[in-house]
Amino acid sequence: MAITLPHIETANTTHYIPPKGEYIHFSDEKHFAEKVREWGLSSAKDVKKEFWYKERTLQRLVTIKGYESYGVTGEFDTLVIQFQDGNLSCINPALLKEMQSASFAKELMIQTTTEQIEALEDSNRAKSSSIDSTTSPESQSSDSGEITPKAAQPSKVKKEKAPKLILPEEKVHFTAQVKQFALSWNHFNEENDEVVILENVRIDSETPVEVGLAWCAHSKTLKKFELTPAETLEFDGKIVKKSLPKGKDIDDEALRFDGTVAYKINNPSKLKKL
Repeated sequence: MAITLPHIETANTTHYIPPKGEYIHFSDEKHFAEKVREWGLSSAKDVKKEFWYKERTLQRLVTIKGYESYGVTGEFDTLVIQFQDGNLSCINPALLKEMQSASFAKELMIQTTTEQIEALEDSNRAKSSSIDSTTSPESQSSDSGEITPKAAQPSKVKKEKAPKLILPEEKVHFTAQVKQFALSWNHFNEENDEVVILENVRIDSETPVEVGLAWCAHSKTLKKFELTPAETLEFDGKIVKKSLPKGKDIDDEALRFDGTVAYKINNPSKLKKL
């Protein structure tokens, strides 16, 4: 069954992150085309003018109005996109690039459905437990007509589920260790990308949050640090729930990772080795 999602924004469904002030506008069409190709958003001769912005329950067509540059030498960009109602919002180029993949929407829908199923199961367990405690007979009759106490049955040990992580929406400070490097399949480019698997990831806040495993792109910036496994790092970044896609046709076993990594860290910055 096809799912038709609305394309006109409403204040209650679209989350905007407006630019803080002035941003860089494109000088002409050539400048726009060069930057769009640099961000990997289009490889065609005639570059795309509209792009998909996707959340769990919606998808929007947006245009790129300009960008903000940051970093010591301005090596990082944040896009300024415009929605159909005229609102502006900031987004990382890599994230907008991922949103162009058809599988991006499916992953968000699957994640939402899984959480809804888990919530329904928890509710059903609670109702079942309540019914059992109020309707179970305290005693039962024997063949002789006497009332005998019901034999005590061994109590079932309920397996407690691990609490779900509440992820911060803003950039936060992390400490983590490099576990290994790996290859991960990029559905948009249809090729493997090199990523960094991190372990013992912790969000350093007033109440530290233990994340465990996470992954991030092995970008040109990270490669400058010449990271090695077992190194401990601290850095800033934004964490999102996005499972690591498994790599395809990997010849080098050292770059293969068969485990599950549920969280991704976008744009790690201010990185230091400890």
